[in-house]
Amino acid sequence: MNTAGRLGLYGAGLAAAFAVAFGAAGLVAPREAAAEAAKHEQSTQQEEKGMNGHDAHGTAVQEAVDHGAHTATETTAGVSLASDGYALAPVSAPVAVGEQGRLSFRILDGSGAAVTDYTPQHEKDLHLIVVRSDGAQFRHVHPTLDASTGTWSIPWTWSAAGSYRVFADFAAAGADPVTLTRTVDVAGSFTPVVAETSTRTSVDGLEVAIAGDLVAGSPSELTVTVRRDGAPVTTLQPYLGAFGHLVALREGDLAYLHVHPEGAAPAGAEATSGPDVRFGAHVPTAGRYLLYFDFQIDGSVHTAAFVLEAADGAAKAPYQH
Repeated sequence: MNTAGRLGLYGAGLAAAFAVAFGAAGLVAPREAAAEAAKHEQSTQQEEKGMNGHDAHGTAVQEAVDHGAHTATETTAGVSLASDGYALAPVSAPVAVGEQGRLSFRILDGSGAAVTDYTPQHEKDLHLIVVRSDGAQFRHVHPTLDASTGTWSIPWTWSAAGSYRVFADFAAAGADPVTLTRTVDVAGSFTPVVAETSTRTSVDGLEVAIAGDLVAGSPSELTVTVRRDGAPVTTLQPYLGAFGHLVALREGDLAYLHVHPEGAAPAGAEATSGPDVRFGAHVPTAGRYLLYFDFQIDGSVHTAAFVLEAADGAAKAPYQH
């Protein structure tokens, strides 16, 4: 899908239309999120074209990589299409709600060649996070790599219209982990639902709560608890090498933050745990953060969504191990 070709008109209209919301997940980012997303996409379009107006291939890719690497030293990770010598090539995906197709992309190195050799992170070579600009429609999936072309792809159908952020979280062989992002538009309209900051939610008959304080600039401990009908769930299964994974996005620019599970790793595939899963988080600024907790029970993966406010680092002391 030629995203860049349509974003100028669509992105501006969408930014004005978004009152921001978490749809099915029940999470909401404020109005500024859409405007920031549109501003970010305009910036990334300029990176794709480079100084000479070319597409993001060959020399233009190198220009984008160089620019992205510079930007990454000044801002939080996960807000650029290029960083640390790598670039996320344009994303191809269905253009309308309900249309069946494939979502595909390539990771390019500094010479414009597709990367085909990766170091697994959390048991996967690449983690794909897709979320609408208002925080709704979150998906954490794992596409398949065609090693002959360097193309990652996965069957894909959009269930709702909007402007979506696509995050590729990976580590090329011999390199540090990198998170790159692009925006994909899906035509249509939707009605945003406004919700308040939330530390409790229900998903698939399970009650999930998150406890702990986020403090800007300091390590913070978060504990997620899973219950069913009020009783603790102690049958959490290993998922991607842990008993749960937590993705955090900063509202406004949807900066992607790495949150790490704490405690011992699962002792084998048959191990179980619960009801608590603990995480160590480090957020760079005060404000609102959108969190998504992935966990597995009886072979099924569930996602619980929360919204937390991070306090100014000067207001509270960090937790101690």
